Amino acid sequence: MRRVLTAAGFDVAEIVVTPDEQARIEAELIRLTEQVRLVVTTGGTGIAPRDVTPEATKAVCERLLDGLSEQMRRAGVAETPFAVLSRGVCGTRGHSLILNLPGSPQGAVTSLGAVLKLLPHALRVLAGETSHDEDSHESAVVGLGEKHS
Repeated sequence: MRRVLTAAGFDVAEIVVTPDEQARIEAELIRLTEQVRLVVTTGGTGIAPRDVTPEATKAVCERLLDGLSEQMRRAGVAETPFAVLSRGVCGTRGHSLILNLPGSPQGAVTSLGAVLKLLPHALRVLAGETSHDEDSHESAVVGLGEKHS
């Protein structure tokens, strides 16, 4: 993982090994998101009773990024049908992004590779760089269906 991240221009600040205990994982995720902008977990995303990383991640995230998780699973399925059993989630906490990768080394590399090019943009947006080419920053809400009188 370190090699993939450093090759993509990321500095790996710390590697932490945490027991498969939800409270401990939550505490580490909170601590790390207060120090770095990208937190990548490996393992604990399967269906075994001890696999609680997704639950810990959901508990500390402010927003989930389902599209990233879906993209990682989609890439994994190209290599193994078992990728659909991964429950890894991705989300944000403050200005940090958290990615859950599978514990399998090949699965982790495949999953990270599936979203790696998106990470710089996601981190810029989280940092507040939200300008677009258009002048308007308004959101549009469009309702479809029958008009009620």
